[in-house]
Amino acid sequence: MIAAGDHDEQETNVRIGIIGAGHIGGTLTRRLTALGHDVRVANSRAPETLAGLTAETGATPVWAKDAAADAELVILSIPERAVPDLAPGIVDARAAGAPVIETNNYYWQRDGRIDGIEDPDVPESVWVSSVLGVPVFKVFNGINWTHLRDRGAEPGAEGRIALPIAGDDDAGRPIVSGIVDALGFDPVDAGPLAESWRQQPGTPVYGADLDAAGVVRALAETPRERPEQFRAPR
Repeated sequence: MIAAGDHDEQETNVRIGIIGAGHIGGTLTRRLTALGHDVRVANSRAPETLAGLTAETGATPVWAKDAAADAELVILSIPERAVPDLAPGIVDARAAGAPVIETNNYYWQRDGRIDGIEDPDVPESVWVSSVLGVPVFKVFNGINWTHLRDRGAEPGAEGRIALPIAGDDDAGRPIVSGIVDALGFDPVDAGPLAESWRQQPGTPVYGADLDAAGVVRALAETPRERPEQFRAPR
């Protein structure tokens, strides 16, 4: 069922591992450390290459293989093409029951053709989940990074942007929704991961900065077929 989420109070000082320090991963590092969370962050290179980001935020720079160690939440924010190159079991050292968020989008022009995603019955995040071997939540994939940085608002604020959250891990959903809310956005339950095609690039909700009611409506109205411009030529 697609529904607006509850605004549960978010606990402080969550241990968060972020793999990826680009626009979304870097912005989440900045915002989550500012909220008081304990963040480890990694990119595809050595930890010292993150010196500027970590000096600015207080986050701990680590190798990608170490980012998830004992984390209570893991966020994966890398190009889709790089997912198969991650170390096997890269998120397995997270705390028991810790949810995994993936913010990725498939752009064939950047990623090259990925046959597993080109399968019309396989949403992008289902493919990511299968590669990682763990359940994931799809969230933060459809908001411009500058809006993620600048446009959070208090609960109940008029026009507060809502973000859809698709995933199958019912136990992990409250922490994911709480993080979204704490960042200043309304969490909207977008159903199971199999329905996450509703928030992929080219859909009505993608990049639209809708409120909660608008997100619910846009998800419900999304056509199943991937838009042609987001399908790689053979």
